[in-house]
Parts: sequence; structure tokens; C-alpha cells
Amino acid sequence: MSINSVVCIKQVPDTSQVWIDPETGSLVRKGIPSVANPYDLYALETALGIRDRFGGFITALSMGPPQAEEVLRKALGYGVDRAVLLSDRAFAGADTLATTYALAAAVKKIAAGRPSQTGGGSGVDIVFCGKQSIDGDTGQVGPGLARRLGFSQLTYVCSLIEIDVKAGCVEAWRRREDGRELLRAQLPVAVTVTEQCSHIRYASLPDLIAAAKKPVEVWSVPDLDVDRGRLGLKGSPTRVSRIFAPPARKRGETLSAPSKPVTEVVENLFDRLSERGLKIGRRGG
Repeated sequence: MSINSVVCIKQVPDTSQVWIDPETGSLVRKGIPSVANPYDLYALETALGIRDRFGGFITALSMGPPQAEEVLRKALGYGVDRAVLLSDRAFAGADTLATTYALAAAVKKIAAGRPSQTGGGSGVDIVFCGKQSIDGDTGQVGPGLARRLGFSQLTYVCSLIEIDVKAGCVEAWRRREDGRELLRAQLPVAVTVTEQCSHIRYASLPDLIAAAKKPVEVWSVPDLDVDRGRLGLKGSPTRVSRIFAPPARKRGETLSAPSKPVTEVVENLFDRLSERGLKIGRRGG
């Protein structure tokens, strides 16, 4: 028995080059290159590793403008079997609620076209997402997809330990602020992946050549069983009222001792900290 997976990949602006217009308070995207969301690539590698072990079929899924085909070409270069792009003006301006509505409809269509390999009643056994996108940073898409699809969910997975295909379940370590916890969930399942989960492989030359020949399927609204009123800006109750950059921090005071005794500089430091209300105990010596 094998595992059928869908990996959600988002095209995002390269945040190392994004800046905010101080007058309008909006992100300036003009001339900024777009890249695949880094956390989604860890999700992709996790799906590829599972296929290496169990066999199966991987579909890369993205939603965005026509140029988002670039990230799907990259996924094909890593060796995924199929690439689907949701691209329609009706999808524009979607928040996470509208995004998960459209993506869930696409996953259902993908599942309907493939037989279940694990007896879970779905043609998709696992939906993989990165833990969050680097532009929105909400971490809501993975859990939202799980809810809409009726799947189990495992979030912030840092190590996918085992998949028991016969029992139809998966075990994984989940990252917490205070450590890790071991979780077990039934298939089908939606999994969000952290950067600790896998090391991204290099795309092989045969896969890169094959990727150039493989088609990227483009689906628009008529291809999905959806209500237009729940898509894009119309279906998005969230509104971003303002985006702003945090104020620049002033450089702190530097105390050095090129010609003074170190003890004198330390005493000076204690005095400065005391002036700011910090109680520092001094030890003699």
C-alpha cells in the first residue's frame, strides 16, 4: 500500500528585500523577486521522503497569479508527480478563510481522481503545509484545511516518525515552546512542518529535465465546486487596516576600557544600571 499526498506551496515575496512605504504604510513589491515559501519546501521534502519509503503519488498545489507557476516548476524539479495551480481573479485578495476554502475544494477534486490506498475513504492520505508563510505568518492554512476537509491534524511537526499504513495512522514529534510531544493521528491527516523536520535535497538532473516537459495544470473557478461569494476579497472577513515598520532603535551606549582599568569600567556599568532602576549586587574583591 502507498501514500497519496498533496503539498501546498505558496509563492511569496523575498522578505529580505521587501520594504514598507513610510507614506502609504503598504508593502512595496514592485521589482521584488518572488520565491517559494521556505517552510513549504520542508513540507515538500517530507512528502518526498514518505514516497521514497512507501511509494505513492505527490501533487503540488498552489494558488496565485500565473507567475506562481514558477514555484510549481521547482516542485516538479524535485520530483513531484503532478502540479496544480489555482489561478483566477476571483481568488485575489483572499485571507486565510477564503484561501482554505479554495484549497480544500482543490484537494477534494484531486482526491476524487485517485483511489484511496490506505482505506481511509479519501484519495488523499496526507496534506502537507509549511508551519507558516513568511509573508502572512499566521500559521492558519494547515489547520484550516484540516477542518474543512474533516482530516486529523498534526501541527508544528519537527519529526515524522512512522506511518502504519495497515492501521491507517501516523506518529510524529510536535515542537512546543517547552520541548516536544509525541502525537498519534489517524489518516487522512493534515500536517504542518517545521524546518527541523527534514533537510531539503538537491534536485536531480533527470528530474529537472522531466520537470521541463511536465504540464502545470491551471484550474479556475469553473473547475471547482465552489461558491464565488466565498472566494477572494468577497469571502474574506479579515481586513488589514495598516502595515508599518517598527521605529528604528537607538544605538545603545558602549563602555570601553582602552586606557582605564577594567574594574573602573565595571563600576561605571553598575552605576549606569542602578540609575535605570536595576538592583545589582556588588561583590568585593
